Amino acid sequence: MTDDSGSMQLRRNALGVPGIVFLVLAAVAPLTGIVVVASLAIALGNGGGTPVAFFGVAIVLLFFAIGYAQMSKQLVSAGGFYAFVVKGLGRAGGLVAGLVATLGYNFFVVGTIGTSGFFMSTIIGQLTGFQLHWYIWGFLSIAACFVMARVGVDFSSKVLGVSLVLETTILVVFDIAVLIRTGFSAQVFTPEAIFSGSFPIGLLLAATGFLGFEATALFSEEAKRPLTTVPRATYTAIIAIALILGVTAWAIVSATGVDAAQATAVKHLETGDLVFSLAGTYLGPVLTTIMEILLLVSLFAAMLAFHNSATRYLYSLGRTRVLPHVLSRTRRSGAPQTAGLVQAIFAAVMAGIFAIAGADPIGVLVPAMLGFGTLAVLVLQALAALSIVVHFRRTHDPRWWSTTIAPGIGFLGLVVIVVLAVLNFSVVAGSNALGIQLLPLLLVLALIGGLTYAAYLRRNRPDVYSALSTDLEKFNVHSSDTAPLAGATSAPSQD
Repeated sequence: MTDDSGSMQLRRNALGVPGIVFLVLAAVAPLTGIVVVASLAIALGNGGGTPVAFFGVAIVLLFFAIGYAQMSKQLVSAGGFYAFVVKGLGRAGGLVAGLVATLGYNFFVVGTIGTSGFFMSTIIGQLTGFQLHWYIWGFLSIAACFVMARVGVDFSSKVLGVSLVLETTILVVFDIAVLIRTGFSAQVFTPEAIFSGSFPIGLLLAATGFLGFEATALFSEEAKRPLTTVPRATYTAIIAIALILGVTAWAIVSATGVDAAQATAVKHLETGDLVFSLAGTYLGPVLTTIMEILLLVSLFAAMLAFHNSATRYLYSLGRTRVLPHVLSRTRRSGAPQTAGLVQAIFAAVMAGIFAIAGADPIGVLVPAMLGFGTLAVLVLQALAALSIVVHFRRTHDPRWWSTTIAPGIGFLGLVVIVVLAVLNFSVVAGSNALGIQLLPLLLVLALIGGLTYAAYLRRNRPDVYSALSTDLEKFNVHSSDTAPLAGATSAPSQD
């Protein structure tokens, strides 16, 4: 153990509901979601009906969250959805989910290096005349994230909280300006608007705006009263994302005109400045410049949040010895030490390979990494939903609505979104290049590799194979939120 490693334990009682919500919403990056995701959904999806797509995805996720909340009341683990899948589908299924999660979140961080680096280079260059290569900005960003994450997750949540408040405030100001000057059009809720363009693509792109909400369970071991904190944070995060993205998308299509929204968004697709062009009209040049600066803050916040999430998956798999055990080392602050370093180096090296190859960050790096990361997390969410249903049916839980029907509806909705993502991966990844189109095959390799590795562990390293579930059991707790439960999970309580 290194000198600054306090233990191999995460810091307990570090986060309340607001702290976890800040970590989650920062990963969602509301301003980035509007500037990038909402603009794409309007242009390529269902145009003026895009707000309904956001609200529709939120409904699906809230159904899933009902079962998610019940599982969270029984299981506290830094393994997040990997831990959920172990409980529902067994050790082999959990190992597959852990590999999918690790791939998805680590790819996401690589993508955020490209996004943050590109926009920092562009916006700072425009505002100050100071020019620096996008990779240098991206490298400095991931280095800063690594340092902040080492201080502790509670510090990260404070930094992300400030970012969230600032970027949400500018969006609220924009929404109010549109409401006062133009008004919000009720036409967005008509069938003609909802099913204009491609509603399936609109639904798929809207779903990408919610990616990151599932990270609430990742911080459960560091939460105050996790059995109540995590469920509340999950509901709060989904509802907040729906309101921020759905209402602001409503403001955008109202400002452009519902019927003309898609055509207008398509015109701005290449430059990506739909939101900034509207901000210039409704907020004026000063606030538009502030919005551009806050976009940089939003992108950095997303990188920090995804770095924290990816680090905890590496930490959790290291703790079970599926990956090298050194990944489970923590600092005295409770922050994963080795896992954080490995994650930052991996992301920086991967982005550096694209930079050395001269690849365009926005045209190649970002769509490839974020596109695959999106698909991986959607698959992870669907696996978790299925696991919740299977686990509670196996234990004969009498609460059919909250443990079977609601999460079952969420599972079916997520499966539909996953199928849409696979069939339209070129839209998700923003490219028709063969190499990018083959990226989903990594999930097939994760499936085959996970099942093969699980069989190897069961036969040759039974202690490690057993740890896939016993590691979770150590952190199962009674409803008091304080008493550890060794062995099996406590019996489900009645609703």
